[in-house]
Amino acid sequence: MTDHQRAAETADSTGGGTDAVPGGASEAPAARKQVSEQTVEAVVRQQLAKALGGKRGMLETAVPTLGFTFSYLALEDLRTALGIGFALAIALGAVRLVQRSSVQFVVNSLFGMAIAAVFALRSGEAEDFALPGIIYNAVYAVVLALTVLIRWPAMGLLIGAVTGDVTAWRRNPAVVKLSSRLTWLLVLPCVVRVAVQLPLWAAESYGVASTFALLGIAKIALGWPLQVAAFAGMVWLLARGRTPVDSVGVLGTGAD
Repeated sequence: MTDHQRAAETADSTGGGTDAVPGGASEAPAARKQVSEQTVEAVVRQQLAKALGGKRGMLETAVPTLGFTFSYLALEDLRTALGIGFALAIALGAVRLVQRSSVQFVVNSLFGMAIAAVFALRSGEAEDFALPGIIYNAVYAVVLALTVLIRWPAMGLLIGAVTGDVTAWRRNPAVVKLSSRLTWLLVLPCVVRVAVQLPLWAAESYGVASTFALLGIAKIALGWPLQVAAFAGMVWLLARGRTPVDSVGVLGTGAD
């Protein structure tokens, strides 16, 4: 027997062949099982929870706008009302810093207020505070709708990013259909905001009626509460059929 043959026998007897390597194919089923327990519902819940920021995050977004609206109604001074709105946002941020927690949603609120303040101060009209939000929602609705029409729905891209493969979900027509429905549920709140706020802004801006108070209330009422309603619609839609995510990021066929 040659040295090469002896070495081959030794490797076979000790499990040294490639078929018996520890951690090889024998571990793959467990990994696939673990990943396949994830669902589109879980992915959407996780991402939307991050986006909304919980009750505190939603409150931090609403308080500065409420402060500005009621201050302007009481004082009728644009700069003072803006100052109160910014002061409230900064105070909320300071609390976050003291507690050593994330200031993400306070920063988002400050950024949104800064853009709104630019519009309002430039025109000198308090109602223009709502104009950036109206423009943003209109553009956002159009962009999201286009992603559905070209069959690359935004929610599908989000799910693909979470699963690690941005395009694999498109191989499953059922998932493309589900993602399109979920994306339409994101479009709906934007359309409602524009449909309600634009006429109120126009009425105040052109002196048809005094609608500033209604505009401020609508801006809050159609903010996170409407987003939560859209989220509830997504949960209801997803509850009709769970769609598993397999080990390579391809979504299964469980959803209609």
